[in-house]
Amino acid sequence: MAPRCSVLLLALAAAFSVAVAYDPLDPNGNITIKWDIMSWTPDGYVAVVTINNFQMYRQIMEPGWTVGWTWAKKEVIWSMVGAQATEQGDCSKFKGNIPHCCKRTPAVVDLLPGVPYNQQIANCCRGGVIAAYGQDPAAAVAAFQVSVGQAGTTNRTVKVPKNFTLLGPGPGYTCGPAKVVPSTVFLSPDRRRKTQALMTWNVTCTYSQHLASKYPPCCVSFSSFYNDTIVPCPKCACGCEHKTCVHADSKRLSVTGKHEHAHAAAARGHGRRDREAPLLQCTTHMCPVRVHWHVKLNYKEYWRAKIAITNFNYHMNYTQWTLVAQHPNLDNITEVFSFDYKPVVSYGSINDTALFYGLKFFNDRLMEAGPYGNVQSEVLMRKDANTFTFKQGWAFPRKVYFNGDECRMPPPDVYPYLPNSAPAAAAASLGSAVVAGVVFLVLLMA
Repeated sequence: MAPRCSVLLLALAAAFSVAVAYDPLDPNGNITIKWDIMSWTPDGYVAVVTINNFQMYRQIMEPGWTVGWTWAKKEVIWSMVGAQATEQGDCSKFKGNIPHCCKRTPAVVDLLPGVPYNQQIANCCRGGVIAAYGQDPAAAVAAFQVSVGQAGTTNRTVKVPKNFTLLGPGPGYTCGPAKVVPSTVFLSPDRRRKTQALMTWNVTCTYSQHLASKYPPCCVSFSSFYNDTIVPCPKCACGCEHKTCVHADSKRLSVTGKHEHAHAAAARGHGRRDREAPLLQCTTHMCPVRVHWHVKLNYKEYWRAKIAITNFNYHMNYTQWTLVAQHPNLDNITEVFSFDYKPVVSYGSINDTALFYGLKFFNDRLMEAGPYGNVQSEVLMRKDANTFTFKQGWAFPRKVYFNGDECRMPPPDVYPYLPNSAPAAAAASLGSAVVAGVVFLVLLMA
């Protein structure tokens, strides 16, 4: 009996570990790290490492990605182009030429924009920022070149690294083992000649929001034209313990000049604040980001919703932000104002999910908390006579994601309801009042 229980527990654990990293709206999303050995050297090889983001709506923001691994033998990094190891390690046994990195577990980061051309290769030097594939496929890739020494010099003697890690920029990614795959084939610029890598291996990394953080980083609030009730984000939706916050009118903000210099600092591209600990505006939900969905107007054949995203973090600007909403009427969008839009079709003919993101050079950067810390748009949708209704909260989204993380939704029983479809308690109270009124009139007539 005991062995059977052990097998069952192992199976459940394996299933859970897979489920945790599974995103139902982007089931095939992952980041693939590909190593292509391009040439052999007297004591090793030169490889081009490419990081491909195949996630539809999850990008890597500032301060960018960090890739790590463990060497299988005693390899060293002689040099790098387009990236750098964060630590050199102990290279004291080398005389003459000193390696770039001697650590057995190197950590590599991207170079910043503007480095000299002789330190660049294609798709490098963006400060570690990688766009989401659904938002900008051309920018959803990063690359660097590494020259490895004290390694094998043939396909049989090379040992692939192990224990790969990826920070993007924080935790949440889990990487599988490196797998040798058929060599990558390259086309010449005139597309008339094919060459191939000497050896290729891939590493697949998947994201789990549960590993990234105990609490969600965003929440959702609702309102509508047919009800005066504004449904706020749930209390402590993003966790309240061990969080520091300041009020919007705090002297602490005026001393640091947050409000006055927020727009100018973002225009200069300051990324230093993005590395600081969050400084949140004091709210009941204590979330860095709130997404508000307002059912705005109702027409004969169309209806309109307004989406507003507000940043409550004084230490963070969200560059190339993304917003994903799931709603059955998003399959019939007529027009989107002020945002770019793409459908997310993960299951064939099911088209109920939309990816929204900012217009380039207009509102693709969600500024830090303050007067500029919000972006908004409106979505016009054509009604489907068979499904459209305002009853029972149908007009509100089923799921909302910001930057690839699912946001905390209000409980369904507090959604704004139609005045003529009041909750049972309210209807009962109204019925009692009517009965009492009738009885009172009868008594008067008597």
